[in-house]
Amino acid sequence: MRGKEAHRAALLRGVTDLFFAGNSDHSDDTLALFDDVLTTLAQNIEVSARALLASRLASHPAAPPRIVHALAFDDLIEIAAPVLSQSTRLDDNALIENARTKSQAHLLAISTRLRLSGLVTDVLVERGDTRVVMSAASNPGAEFSEAGYARLVERAEGNDDLATCVGSRTSIPRHHLLKLIARASAAVREKLRAVHPDAREAIDAAVRRVVANAQIRSAADDIDVMAAQLHVGRLHEASRLDEAQVAQFARESRFNETNAAIACLTSLPFVTVESMMAGSRSEGVMVLAKVLDFSWSTLKAIFDMRVGLQGPQSTDESFTKVSYERLKPSTAQQILRFHRMQQVREVS
Repeated sequence: MRGKEAHRAALLRGVTDLFFAGNSDHSDDTLALFDDVLTTLAQNIEVSARALLASRLASHPAAPPRIVHALAFDDLIEIAAPVLSQSTRLDDNALIENARTKSQAHLLAISTRLRLSGLVTDVLVERGDTRVVMSAASNPGAEFSEAGYARLVERAEGNDDLATCVGSRTSIPRHHLLKLIARASAAVREKLRAVHPDAREAIDAAVRRVVANAQIRSAADDIDVMAAQLHVGRLHEASRLDEAQVAQFARESRFNETNAAIACLTSLPFVTVESMMAGSRSEGVMVLAKVLDFSWSTLKAIFDMRVGLQGPQSTDESFTKVSYERLKPSTAQQILRFHRMQQVREVS
């Protein structure tokens, strides 16, 4: 038996050498022939021979696709890792299937690829362990969807290393960054409270100031926020900024434009509106909508936008609708005045 394995391994090396020695631009028929032969020879041979084949084919841009796929889905990570981490012959569908069905070691190999689409990282962030998520978040070639960033922020809670890694990504949308800051600051607050139990109020005030100052500085420097404010300002000057426009922004998931429009219509600072909109609770959003006398359909569009950014909310929609209908405009105005005063205190 071992003689047969050795013979097959020798044939495998010879065919692989022949593939590399030939023109790298093989015809479709020739490539298919190499694919059939390599796939057949790679069966029932020792691990070291298959691992060597995987490492040799991993970086070849025109490697036979069927054998590459088979190697990627091998249960042994020493065989799968080279092609999972390097091969451009694996498309998103193959990577997603692999990430959904194989081991954490397979996911870790995928997370190191030179380029990762948001479709792939969605699966890595949802199914991967801490090492996988950290690796993906540290990968400058990885893209993340809105849902992916929302999940990253959730998973970063209580993990200072991951929070720092996620927050350091230049592509992280501002609203996710602010949510990350708010959650991280809450963790810091709890640690400080445990060490200094007699200074709870001072600690809370200090953390609020840090978050508020971070919001103001980042808003002033954020190109997307400035562009949104400029666009909304032009609409306001042209008397085209109204409830219908806000609803349209929300339906299109244009978070910065929605915030800028509400800030303009309420004469509130952008960061105040943003903080209320990005918060996990829905009351702040209802207050803003009630002050502007928005219909339930417009408020629902805003809530739907938040779901797209933050994930499903635990509050029942029918209960939220009844609460909104019962909220008095005078009460909403009073709450908004409190937020204005709070903002002044935090930045002073």
